[in-house]
Amino acid sequence: MSEQLTLNDQTSRLDLTGQILIAMPAMQDPYFSKSVILICNHDEDGAMGMILNHPLQLNVGDLFEQLEMECHVAQQQVRPVHFGGPVQVERGFVLHAPATEFNTTMGLSDRLAMTSSKDILEAAARDEAPQDMFIALGYTGWAAGQLEQEIQANAWLTLPLADHHQLHKLIFKLPSDDKLFWAMQQLGVDFATLSEVAGHA
Repeated sequence: MSEQLTLNDQTSRLDLTGQILIAMPAMQDPYFSKSVILICNHDEDGAMGMILNHPLQLNVGDLFEQLEMECHVAQQQVRPVHFGGPVQVERGFVLHAPATEFNTTMGLSDRLAMTSSKDILEAAARDEAPQDMFIALGYTGWAAGQLEQEIQANAWLTLPLADHHQLHKLIFKLPSDDKLFWAMQQLGVDFATLSEVAGHA
């Protein structure tokens, strides 16, 4: 079973960057119910993340049409677009590997990055995009200290994935419907039987 983070009086200095959040069963917010979230950045100013398992009824071909971009690369047009979170839902964010640099790219590790500029889609239209891309509209944000408080209130389970192969699999390879079950497996927990008032596993 993966080791859980222990929260204590040093919570304010907790850094969850690169880790996974799993919504507890009691989470009723429709944005976050049964969500699996990658924390892209976490510091004293707050946190930013991407929901990994809420696909939209939208594909990249639809985005190309909205942006009036020409694309003749069939495999790019059928890529699904996901709901990354309720903040800036009109804006696109792309998790990608390898961590190629674009106009607005934030490196998450030496193998993974997030880009929010249009040029990555232009590269996709030319079939020059990174090999693996997870495309989302919007992101998830927490104010300073908010995420720590929610974790202490048992709103989330935390899953550290130190193995980049596991993280890569979760983001890019697993179908959206399988991500919650897979993440819970890594913790050794059955989501269906998890008590709504339970603490960390």
